Amino acid sequence: MTVDVTLDREQMTDDEKELFLSDLKGLCSEYFDGDGKFSLDVTRTENGFSVCVVFDAVRIKKFKKPR
Repeated sequence: MTVDVTLDREQMTDDEKELFLSDLKGLCSEYFDGDGKFSLDVTRTENGFSVCVVFDAVRIKKFKKPR
């Protein structure tokens, strides 16, 4: 099986990383309580990129499936 990967470029700028993490923090705050510290690692792989986001959560919030 062949996988075609189209890359706009090899790296994200620091501003783009901050924007991504800002958006993700909003989403994560709906599901977790934490200290707000996030780290992002983007690594080039054979098939594109491996993206790893790490954050500490002190509580998982209760949530229900929307109706």
